[in-house]
Amino acid sequence: MDSPIFQSFTAAKDASIDLALLDNDTINKVLLAVADKAIEETDAILAANAKDLARMDEANPMYDRLKLTKERIEGIAGDTRKVATLPSPLGKVLKHSVLPNGLELKRVSVPFGVIGIVYEARPNVTFDVFSLCLKAGSACILKGGKDADDSNRAIVSLIKDVLKEFGINENAITLLPATHEATGALLHANGFVDLVIPRGSKRLIDFVRQEASVPVIETGAGVCHAYFDKDGDVEKGARIINNAKTRRVSVCNALDCTLIHADRLADLPTLCEPLKESNVLIYADEPAMNALSGKLSTVNCQLSTPYPADLLKPSTEECYGTEFQSYTMAIKTVASADEAIRHIRRFGSGHSECIITENRATADQFMVQVDAACVYHNAPTSFTDGAQFGLGAEIGISTQKLHARGPMALEEICTYKWLIEGNGQVRPK
Repeated sequence: MDSPIFQSFTAAKDASIDLALLDNDTINKVLLAVADKAIEETDAILAANAKDLARMDEANPMYDRLKLTKERIEGIAGDTRKVATLPSPLGKVLKHSVLPNGLELKRVSVPFGVIGIVYEARPNVTFDVFSLCLKAGSACILKGGKDADDSNRAIVSLIKDVLKEFGINENAITLLPATHEATGALLHANGFVDLVIPRGSKRLIDFVRQEASVPVIETGAGVCHAYFDKDGDVEKGARIINNAKTRRVSVCNALDCTLIHADRLADLPTLCEPLKESNVLIYADEPAMNALSGKLSTVNCQLSTPYPADLLKPSTEECYGTEFQSYTMAIKTVASADEAIRHIRRFGSGHSECIITENRATADQFMVQVDAACVYHNAPTSFTDGAQFGLGAEIGISTQKLHARGPMALEEICTYKWLIEGNGQVRPK
C-alpha cells in the first residue's frame, strides 16, 4: 500500500471528495478551458502522437485509432464543449415518497467516486473520460496502452495545467504507468476504485473481466452485422453497407459481416459496388462468391461489374464472428430473416446490428428478436456513438445488461443513494 501506484489511488480518492464540492458552473468552465487548451496545444499533442505513431506499423489496425490529426483534435474539443452544455447528471431526484410514519425518502443521483479506465491505443479516450468523469463528479484513473503513452502524457499534462489554473485538485485525473503491473494494481484497488471500465480488444476486455476484483462494466468487442432482407432497398443498402464498413474500419461499430437473403443475390454486386473504392477484401460463401464474380445463373439477374478477383476470397467458419478492424468483410447467404437472426445470435457480440428492409413486420421481428445493445432499421451501425446519440462524448459502449447498455455517458457513470428525512421517528420493536 506504500507503493507510488497505491499512493496515486489514495490521492485520486481524496480528489473525488474535493470534486463533490464543485458546482456545475465551475465544471463547465473547466471543460471549456480544456477544449480551448487542446486547440492551443495542437502542435504539442501532434508531436507527442508522432512519437507513438513512429513505433507502430501503419498496417496495424490500431494505427488509425492511435492517429491524431488537427481535424480530430478539433472534433475532440467539440465533444468536450458539448459535454459542458449538457445538464448535470448529479442531484437528480430519481424517486420520492413519504412513508405513513412521516419519513421522507429520496433516491438521488450521485457520483461513483473514482472510475478507472483500461484502454489501448486510443488517445481520444483520455479527453473523453476526463470530461465525462468531471461532469459526473468522479475522479478518473487512466491506464493507457504503451502504444499511446506519449500522447496520453501530453494530454494529461495539459488537463492538469487547466485544473491548477482553477485551483482544483489535479489528482482528479491520474495516468498510471503503461505497465502490466499498473493494470493489475488498478484491477485490485478495492476500497480506492469504485468502478473499472475496459475499452479495447476482446482479449483486453476478457482479461479485465476475469481478473478484476473491483466492479467492472464490460464494453465488449463489436462484431456487427447488416442483414439485407428480401424486401430491402438496393440504393439504401449500398449506402448503409459502405458507410458501416468504410467510415472508420478500426472502431467497434464498424461492419464485419453482411447477411443477404438468397432471393436478392442478384443485387449483391450493386450492394458491394461502393466498397471497391476502399479496396475492401470480401470473404464470401459460395452463393455470394458466384454472384460477386459474375457466375450467378439467374434469368432476371442484372449484374454490375464483377467484384475484383484479388479482393474476393471464399469464406470459412472463422470469418464469421471476427471483428476485422480493417478493410475486410464477410458475406453470408441466408434463406430467411429467421436464419439471419440465428446467425447473429451465434456470431454477434451484442454490440450493434442492422436490418435493411422495406417490410415493417420483418423489421419489427428483427428489432425484437436480435439481442444487442443497439439494433437499427435502415441505418448503419456506424451511428452507435455517444456523441451521435446526443450524449456528448462517451466513456464506452456497454454490451452487458447490468446497470448500463449501449453508449455510456453521464447518466451511466452515476450511481445513487437514499436520503431520508425524519423528525425523531423510531422503528417499533
